[in-house]
Amino acid sequence: MNHADHVRLLRKGVSPAEGVWADFGSGAGAFTLALAELLGPAGQIHSVDKDAGALARQRRSLDEAFPDANLHIHQADFTGPLELPSLDGLVVANALHFQRQKEPAVRRLLGYLRPGGRFLVVEYDTDRGNHWVPYPFSFESWRTIARRCDLQSTELLDWAPSSFLGRFYSACSLKKTD
Repeated sequence: MNHADHVRLLRKGVSPAEGVWADFGSGAGAFTLALAELLGPAGQIHSVDKDAGALARQRRSLDEAFPDANLHIHQADFTGPLELPSLDGLVVANALHFQRQKEPAVRRLLGYLRPGGRFLVVEYDTDRGNHWVPYPFSFESWRTIARRCDLQSTELLDWAPSSFLGRFYSACSLKKTD
């Protein structure tokens, strides 16, 4: 996938084009850059990853492509406690497939999201993993996880081909307002 694919996978879930967002398990920042394009300089992005080298590459890429982006980098494991503001939206792209038990991680992330906030997932559309992607989850499985975590209005946003495990999907769920 390339940058245009990353933007396309998130586009329908990121609106309005501003607000406070986070990219959890952001790695070198492919989806952080997509958020920067979609949010523009009025948006605020918190990028969370435990790999300092990946975060440094991400910072260089963002400074080059989107020098006006409002980026805050957090070197941390997203499954642990974090100091973050209330989020309008969050992205977890290809990061939850490292968690055998998804619901505890999803519930922790929901704690950062304001009521009505958007929870975007990008994942391989399969429930069978391998050594590199141990615990992927299909869109249908995400719908079940989202429902169990009291997320609502789960919607499939888009698909992208993958030579690795067939295809990716992106989905958006909303945190309940009451």
